[in-house]
Amino acid sequence: MFSNPTAITFVGYLLVMVCVGFYAYYHTRSYGDYILGGRSLGGFVTALSVGASDMSGWLLMGLPGAVYLAGISQSWIGIGLVLGSYINWCVVASRLRVYTEKTHNALTLPDYFSHRFEDKQNLLRIIAAVVILLFFTIYCASGVVAGARLFENTFSMSYETALILGAAATICYVFVGGFLAVSWTDTIQALLMCLALIVTPIAVMYDLGGFTAATECVASVDIKMLNILEGHTLVGIVSLLAWGLGYFGQPHILVRFMATRSIKVIPNARRVATLWMSFCLSGAVAVGFFGAAFFAEHRDVASLVEQNHERVFIVLSGLLFNPWIAGILMSAILAAVMSTLSCQLLVCSSTLTEDFYRTFIRRNASQRELVWFGRSMVLLVSVVAVWLARDPNSLVLSLVSYAWAGFGAAFGPVIIMSLWWRRMTRNGALAGMITGAVTVLVWNHYAWLGLYEILPGFVFALIAIVVVSLLDKAPSKSIAKTFDEVQAAVRNPA
Repeated sequence: MFSNPTAITFVGYLLVMVCVGFYAYYHTRSYGDYILGGRSLGGFVTALSVGASDMSGWLLMGLPGAVYLAGISQSWIGIGLVLGSYINWCVVASRLRVYTEKTHNALTLPDYFSHRFEDKQNLLRIIAAVVILLFFTIYCASGVVAGARLFENTFSMSYETALILGAAATICYVFVGGFLAVSWTDTIQALLMCLALIVTPIAVMYDLGGFTAATECVASVDIKMLNILEGHTLVGIVSLLAWGLGYFGQPHILVRFMATRSIKVIPNARRVATLWMSFCLSGAVAVGFFGAAFFAEHRDVASLVEQNHERVFIVLSGLLFNPWIAGILMSAILAAVMSTLSCQLLVCSSTLTEDFYRTFIRRNASQRELVWFGRSMVLLVSVVAVWLARDPNSLVLSLVSYAWAGFGAAFGPVIIMSLWWRRMTRNGALAGMITGAVTVLVWNHYAWLGLYEILPGFVFALIAIVVVSLLDKAPSKSIAKTFDEVQAAVRNPA
């Protein structure tokens, strides 16, 4: 194993991530530091950690594989994601940062919902926490499976062994360093992912004789691959673009906004994040697009991808670069998997600690006790995720396909309206959260109109929020006063 340059690079990369975790340990002095980094993130780290936590192995495997098979018509989802992310930065980031600090320094989304609407019964907290734990535990299992498959193929080991080793490094730095470790490692991982997705398609084009020659080669394979509308109906395009709506309700992304040093860093962070996403998604599309031309020209190695089209990035890295550089590029896949998994583990841990343990069991727990309870919850969620992932073909993992829609529809409308509408009430938030989640589950089951379930879920949740809030009694004076203070703080940052 240790004579293999790719394996050595992998191990080196993992050691760097763990070292970052231990470095973050010395900057973690309180519970707030552990789960939100003490609200100290600068713009650059915030931007890249948002991007890295969002993009899993799908960015380097799923998307290039889809484009390899069908051409640029598969890029609509990337367009939707860039638009959704940019609007999320504009509409949510600054207001959520200020509002969570004004509402008793809320550290989690359920905590924010509870204080924003003065929910003495904690119904919003409980429902939101349950939704987060259910979907994110399954998400974590999916990430563990992806990491295990990568270790299995790289080190030629059994799936069971790869399952444990693949999860161990991520668990280690999250356990030790908490939010700061996750954010700092996300920054490194985001840079690595971007580098890999810029360098690889350039190398493919160079091998084929340049951009024009490579494009002509793709056209000779199948002219339809150059048609962005190929195979799509209007409903299909709208469904793909609707993926962007999911950003408004993803807890692991929203918590990054809550952790920024101040709202003054957000405009620059928005620019960096949008550029990063644009480069990465364009690069992923280019890998699959020009990869189709490369393997049409090199039929002797085409079988490596024909067996599994999602390996197009992996195979190209191995063929076009020397083993040491290939190892660095391959580590980008591991970076994508680890960055997403680490964020999900921490969100689950903070939800169990803040929204259950601290709220219902130990209200007066010390900072040290909360930090160590949070660490123990990282281990607990990890054990459950590894247990779920023991069978990589388990049906429970199919839930991941609409978990993005579930978060987007259940939380997205509630987040937006709570930040922008003064008249919104606690019961309106409950109605929106439940309506969005139920619509996604039912619509996914029946697949009406072939429309992605997040769109009807989002729309119906918005309607439920407005109707129930207007039928409900107006919010209290203290809620209205806090709302006005937030709007003033956003307009005139100190």
